[in-house]
Amino acid sequence: MASSEEDGSAEDKENNKKKTKRPFVTAWLTIYNIAMTAGWMVLAVAMIRFYIQKGTHKGLYKSISRTLKFFQTFALLEIFHCAFGMVRTSVIVTGVQVCSRIFMVWFVTHSIKQIQNEESVLLFLVAWTVTEITRYSFYTFSLLNHLPYFIKWARYNLFIVLYPVGVAGELLTIYAALPYVRKSGMLSVRLPNKYNVSFDYYICLIIVMLSYIPLFPQLFFHMLRQRRKVLHGEVMVEKED
Repeated sequence: MASSEEDGSAEDKENNKKKTKRPFVTAWLTIYNIAMTAGWMVLAVAMIRFYIQKGTHKGLYKSISRTLKFFQTFALLEIFHCAFGMVRTSVIVTGVQVCSRIFMVWFVTHSIKQIQNEESVLLFLVAWTVTEITRYSFYTFSLLNHLPYFIKWARYNLFIVLYPVGVAGELLTIYAALPYVRKSGMLSVRLPNKYNVSFDYYICLIIVMLSYIPLFPQLFFHMLRQRRKVLHGEVMVEKED
């Protein structure tokens, strides 16, 4: 009996602890999503203003690179949100999505300056920006329990076009980078060396491109399933994708 009472007491304490923490979690997630919405809106305004003033996309990436790198890298927090149970979604799915974006920003577009004016860069920048403004707005209003239908609609419809466009832009950008990487040998480690290991960044980029073949359909069809559940009125728990 003593053991059962002690277990019950511990369980009650744990439940009370979770209830106490939840408002703080909600507050943090709300602040985070508002900040990210604002950040991507700043990027959108900067991109539009640049194009109006210059009339070309050349030089666009350089003009917004600091802001882009900051907010895209800041998204690493989403992996911790999943890992600590602050949001109910897969750590693996979130990790793949966030890390692939960071890889594109830091290890492809930032590192290989010769490709920064490629049209494919503009392609994924526009797709990312519209997607993220919609996504973070959706999460913000959901947390505030006041979700306008048009944001809900945009969240579960725009991706049908934006997701393939973004992936196409990423793949074309990596493809454009291959000749420069092969010629320069950048980020590669050749034998012999004191660590007795080798790494070919050119081959790495090819493997990354090939990884899109199994990953893209899985993530895209996952969003289609979410779309059917949400827009067709089926009961579901909203998740970050």
